[in-house]
Amino acid sequence: IGKAIPTSKTYTRIDTSAYKFDSNIIEEFCCHSTGLAVLFATDSPFIKAKWQTSPKNASENMTAIAQKGLDLYIRQNGKWVFAGVGRPQMDKGPEYAHHEGTIVKSMAPGRKECLLYLPLYDRLDSLFIGVSEDSYVEPIDNPFKHKIVIKGSSVTHGLAASRPGMSYVARFGRDNGLYCINLGFSGNSKLQKEYAEYLADIEADAFVFDAFSNPSAETIHENFDRFVDIIRAAHPETPLIFMQTERRESRNFDTWREDFETKKQAAAEKEIRERMKTDKHIYFIPSDGFLGDEHIATSDGSHPTDLGFTYMLECISPKILKIFRKYGIR
Repeated sequence: IGKAIPTSKTYTRIDTSAYKFDSNIIEEFCCHSTGLAVLFATDSPFIKAKWQTSPKNASENMTAIAQKGLDLYIRQNGKWVFAGVGRPQMDKGPEYAHHEGTIVKSMAPGRKECLLYLPLYDRLDSLFIGVSEDSYVEPIDNPFKHKIVIKGSSVTHGLAASRPGMSYVARFGRDNGLYCINLGFSGNSKLQKEYAEYLADIEADAFVFDAFSNPSAETIHENFDRFVDIIRAAHPETPLIFMQTERRESRNFDTWREDFETKKQAAAEKEIRERMKTDKHIYFIPSDGFLGDEHIATSDGSHPTDLGFTYMLECISPKILKIFRKYGIR
């Protein structure tokens, strides 16, 4: 699960043979398994995995588990409960591509319904799930309702989450039983026409945007209306919910960054407010409180950690769910 539109390759989120982007890095990100997950049931007392990623080392502000690993949840009393991680093997460099290990063991007898999140910031070339020889393993239906597409920057991509299932997109979906699609593109979400054309082809119940983290104020003014026009032509009454970009901690003592971010936030709010005058299905969520006020919620001044995503979800979840109820999304 987790693809907005089916792809020819099993673990890619956007099919680059069908959709073209004017950037090699965007093409690479399309092939990430970001937000994808495997649903299955088994009565095995243990769950193992063997998988292959790209040979890249982990990024400077990500855990190896989030970037290249696996994250398992098992449904218990109607809730998805953390069960274990697939730890990538990072001690066999220089190529960090082949991984194998036990995710969870010594489980009590009985059927377990499993949700296994795939790597957040890498491609996945193959995946094998291991169970005991006398156990079964079978697919289960997607339990998440509706279809919510969340398009954004590295914040949406989940860059500083500790595990693949800890991005705010995954957590919002799991917490609320909603089928959330992660279209985060680190550093490359600038209201481009190509993204809008892709989104226009998606049948979704709602779109949520972290759209203002990457572009400058000038780019926001230049691209915003065209971006919305393309989506609106295909989805005239679908709710489009735009979140203001967070107030980055990196601007605290950097005067250039402070000026850049202030102008960017002002441009975003101006464009949204203007569009809201003529479009009753567009919404704006301010970012006050997204990172708390203790200055401890990012990995590097920009990217929320698990704590940062907790603060963010506390702010956005009630507002987004209130909007959703207007459209019968429950």
